[in-house]
Amino acid sequence: MGAVRQYVFPTVRIIIWAVIAAALVALALRGAELDPPDALQPTGEITESIVAVEKGSVTNTVTVPASVASDPPIEVKATADGVVAEIQVDDKKIGKDERILWIKSEEIVEPVVEVDEETGEETVTEQEPKVTWTSVLAPVAGAVDVTVLKDQVVAVGETIGTVSPGTLSVSGTLTADQQYRLVGAAGEAQVTLKGGPAPFTCTGLTIGEAPGGATGGEGAVTESGEAATGAVRCSIPPKIKAFSGLGAEIEITNGNAKDVVVVPISAVLGTSQTGKVWTVAEEGAEPEERDVTLGLTDGLQVEVTKGLKAGEQILEFTPVADNTEEGADCAGISADGAVVEGDMAMQMYDEECFE
Repeated sequence: MGAVRQYVFPTVRIIIWAVIAAALVALALRGAELDPPDALQPTGEITESIVAVEKGSVTNTVTVPASVASDPPIEVKATADGVVAEIQVDDKKIGKDERILWIKSEEIVEPVVEVDEETGEETVTEQEPKVTWTSVLAPVAGAVDVTVLKDQVVAVGETIGTVSPGTLSVSGTLTADQQYRLVGAAGEAQVTLKGGPAPFTCTGLTIGEAPGGATGGEGAVTESGEAATGAVRCSIPPKIKAFSGLGAEIEITNGNAKDVVVVPISAVLGTSQTGKVWTVAEEGAEPEERDVTLGLTDGLQVEVTKGLKAGEQILEFTPVADNTEEGADCAGISADGAVVEGDMAMQMYDEECFE
């Protein structure tokens, strides 16, 4: 029995381990025998989202990031040719239409010639020049700074000083989309000052060209980084306490329409004045392009004033070109309204569109 334990059992263990090792090596070299699956086939299906045209309300409100700034000095122009005869106000505050200075103008008068009827002798009598006194008035109330001297000759239209009104305005820049939405807007707007009083109404709302737009240099940009195509400005009432440099928001409401035909803005090609939609007569039918006339928009939906009526069916998203064609632009394929179903649907598009 001792010999069995000493020689037989160790030998058997060695043989068993050898068999196991050989089996593992054979399995690693040969690999698992699996039947190859059938070739994968796309299972996706693309459907177009369709919505019904409805009636609703649209309030065209545009909110513009802005800032507070002191109103610039206003130039005072000479209103006559002549000499500065008297400066009445300088380095002082005056009211609107108060006199700043006098301009003295002289006009030569032709001499009077008298002829003696008997002798024919002429007598020439010189005439005094015609003197005109013209007052230059302050265009606005504020602090006056006269930039001319007494007895200085001035011409009509020449700058003779400035008036600093000491008032504040709030202004901001507009994107092209905002500028279209604010066509015809004027009068008033609601302003909110950061860290300031409750929202208030500002007056004298104006919409003009973006800073730097007329000089041909680099144009201004909005806070979102988009190119600025316009600027909005309005005056802060004197009773509102504000400081130059404060951040603000200008909220402008430019129209409100109730019980009108509205569609999602994603369904329209174009957002101002005119556009195109794609109508669907019945399920399975090809969409048909249709021209429409647009009204107000709130950025999410747009009013259709002509070309559609409530109850009609349209594509929720405007169609785009086939992105699988050579040279097609892949941009927008994820936002064209297609609903992709199935795990392999993505294979239906060019791989380069998803790089």
